[in-house]
Amino acid sequence: MTNWRAQDWGLLVLRVVVGIVALIHGGQKLFVFGLGGTVAFFGKLGLPAFAAYFAAFAEFLGGASLLLGVLTRVGAALLVIDMLGAIFTVHLKNGFFNPLGFEYPLTLLAANLCLLIAGAGALSVDAAIWKLKKL
Repeated sequence: MTNWRAQDWGLLVLRVVVGIVALIHGGQKLFVFGLGGTVAFFGKLGLPAFAAYFAAFAEFLGGASLLLGVLTRVGAALLVIDMLGAIFTVHLKNGFFNPLGFEYPLTLLAANLCLLIAGAGALSVDAAIWKLKKL
């Protein structure tokens, strides 16, 4: 029987919650607003269409990656880039506090940096496929 450590359970909780948040935000950009609506919104912020496409797909695919624990470091890296973009192009000028400040994207940036550094943990598809062991 596998002896999972507390860190593995912690990484599972972090991955699932951050994955759900990113997946839903990306899904909103893709399926509720549509790519055209997302591109138009980003355009009003002075951002290029590429940024809208990147944000939508990074959030949707990165979120799914985290939620499932598949290619977790790749998904987390996409979301780190996405949150850095959000912070520096939109939120930083609005100060720290929500609703327009950078506290929320900063929190997601930190969570994704943790997953990028630590990986998915033992309770993931990554671990099942690659039989990764934490040192």
